[in-house]
Amino acid sequence: MPLKDAVEHTAQKLPIRMLTTSRLKHARLRQTILRTVAALALACTAAACARLAAIDSNALWKIVDVRCVPSQQATGTPGQCTVVNLDKRYAILKDIVGRSQHLLIPTDRVTGIESPFILAPNAPDYWDDAWTSRLYVEKSVKQTLPDNQLGLEINSQFRRSQNQLHIHIDCMQDKISDALARHAKDTPGEWHWDTLDGQRYRIMRVTSLTQADNPFRIVARDNPNSQAMAMQTVLVTGAGPSAKQDGWLIVNSGLDIDNGSGTAEGLLDHACRVADGG
Repeated sequence: MPLKDAVEHTAQKLPIRMLTTSRLKHARLRQTILRTVAALALACTAAACARLAAIDSNALWKIVDVRCVPSQQATGTPGQCTVVNLDKRYAILKDIVGRSQHLLIPTDRVTGIESPFILAPNAPDYWDDAWTSRLYVEKSVKQTLPDNQLGLEINSQFRRSQNQLHIHIDCMQDKISDALARHAKDTPGEWHWDTLDGQRYRIMRVTSLTQADNPFRIVARDNPNSQAMAMQTVLVTGAGPSAKQDGWLIVNSGLDIDNGSGTAEGLLDHACRVADGG
């Protein structure tokens, strides 16, 4: 008997129950696979930002440029972002890390602290806008905090995971606020060296965050090119409870400094324990 006929003959003699059982097993397997895929899809949706940021250094830019800005332009709502300010060219995004941390992200393509764009004559006042946006931190913890317990921070090119400029906005570590209190009355415009959390920083009190007192411009005075700026980290916090009266402290370190740092993010507290009284 030819092979084809033999196969067909054998199949015809298989018990109907056996065929039915086989089909049921196949159907159940297919349903199990579909349920698994659906569950994974749901999990990926919940962790989308975290996974995207971990594997894609342009994740923040894609969120702002693809989701937030088009939504603001089309519907007047910021999409995934907390707010999009089209006139001032920035978005505020709640970070997935911490209870209160937010990020200021330009709506222009700006890689980071090393970009010449931040020093251009018409560059937006990102630090001033980020300081105004500290209110979103306070909304997250449902209380108003003294300005010296709130901070802004940007990492160096070599201590960041994202290649779109972003300024962290969050609470300060209480012990760092206490350590910085000794600079509350420093003469504005002068650098003073100090050790914070075991690493060297220089600190300058300023009375504004714009124009000549823009932290980017101040740090760039003795870091005059992109390569030097790429190694810098900058933190800004209130010099006292009211920055309007007390001024701000610019805290700067770099990978080119002996016992320096390329990130001041550790001086912030993403758990915002100061809001809980500790």
